[in-house]
Amino acid sequence: MKRTSCFLSLTMGAVLTVTGCSTMAPKYSRPEAPVPAAWPAGPAYQAAAAQPAEMAIADITWQEFFADPQLRKVIASALENNRDLRLAALNIERSQALYRIQRSELFPALNGNASAAFQRAPGSRSGSGQSVTSHSYGLNVGISAYELDLFGRIRSLKDQALDQYLSTEQARRSVQISLVAEVANNYLTLAADRERLRIAQETLSSQESSYQLTKQRFDIGVVSALDLSRARTIVDAARVDIGRYVGQVAQDMNALQLVVGAPVPAELLPGGLAPVTALKDIAPGLPSEVLQRRPDILQAEYQLRGANANIGAARAAFFPRITLTSAIGLSSNQLSGLFSGGAGAWSFLPQISVPIFNAGANRANLKVAEVEREMLLTEYERSIQVAFREVADALAQYGTLGDQLAAQQSLVEATAQSHRLSDARYLGGVESYLSVLDAQRSLYAAQQNLVTLRLSRQSNLVTLYKVLGGGA
Repeated sequence: MKRTSCFLSLTMGAVLTVTGCSTMAPKYSRPEAPVPAAWPAGPAYQAAAAQPAEMAIADITWQEFFADPQLRKVIASALENNRDLRLAALNIERSQALYRIQRSELFPALNGNASAAFQRAPGSRSGSGQSVTSHSYGLNVGISAYELDLFGRIRSLKDQALDQYLSTEQARRSVQISLVAEVANNYLTLAADRERLRIAQETLSSQESSYQLTKQRFDIGVVSALDLSRARTIVDAARVDIGRYVGQVAQDMNALQLVVGAPVPAELLPGGLAPVTALKDIAPGLPSEVLQRRPDILQAEYQLRGANANIGAARAAFFPRITLTSAIGLSSNQLSGLFSGGAGAWSFLPQISVPIFNAGANRANLKVAEVEREMLLTEYERSIQVAFREVADALAQYGTLGDQLAAQQSLVEATAQSHRLSDARYLGGVESYLSVLDAQRSLYAAQQNLVTLRLSRQSNLVTLYKVLGGGA
């Protein structure tokens, strides 16, 4: 038993020493980003470039960015109920479990076994001519087929599984940021369509009153049938828009509830775009800081690191593999003698496997691993380029929407004044109803376009939050 204990101690010592070995994976270094060091410059980017970056967008939580309390409650409900985010979280748990499975192969697995065997030999096969019945009992603890990771094959596979797990965590963050942005955009779209519906309803109410007044003037012969018909057209046009916006608001509600994953209480729904609290302005920062912190970029990088580790496992396959099987325990041909002196037993079965000929399979596996790394490197670089373009587009829109919004507000005020003057001149008999109709159409279109621009402004801020890798 002393020799057995010493032998197993040496075996375990060798095992623990080998687990600290390095791998044959290439040394990883983060690739250079294939994009400019600064965002584009020009007239479209002046407003965006003028803002200093006081805080990285990745450090701004969605609760800080979205100031409206009703919108925050809707987003919180989506984070609890959305199925896509739930699947992403479950995928993290799965990847974490797979990593633990792969990591466990670095350590020997101890198994306890108890056995009993009974055998009867006929008299014709025994020397005495009498049948013989034999009994055998065993009780042992041992290591089964443990691979000494001399060349880092198992450690490389463990690193690959770890990077895969980390990439799924970044995938969940990416899904969450996209979900928050989608909920906000759907909420803002619903608010805008409700405001468009309100404008159409107010226009209809105003024009119905105007139509009734025109009809009375027609009945007494003051205005022509043409003016009465023109007054009717704007009333019918407003009714068409009301029907369209009623249907659009219903679709917006369906879209919002789908992305939230649960019914949205009526008290949390926006009455229009104007009451929605303005979103927080954000500064872009530097591309090198922003892009490397976006979760989708980090996900691509972890996948690249995993492919790099996989090359180490493919290289290690060219070298011998040593496995150990050992056991120590008790053995006796009688159950009562199993725990008596002299029942000790042990076994040690080392095995080495050397690749000699496999028709080039190992070399092909290495080539596959190297090509997969190059593919993931290309995908990583492309992800950075796409991210750079997304941010640049959002900044270009951000830099011009402010001026567009101010100009559109001025246009609404001017067309409203024009409509009031045209209506007064028509009532005074100076102009025909055609000028009133044109002024009303211009005012209505300007009001609707103002809602569209305000929605674009708010949606642009949401897009910036998303493409700059807003915090979770």
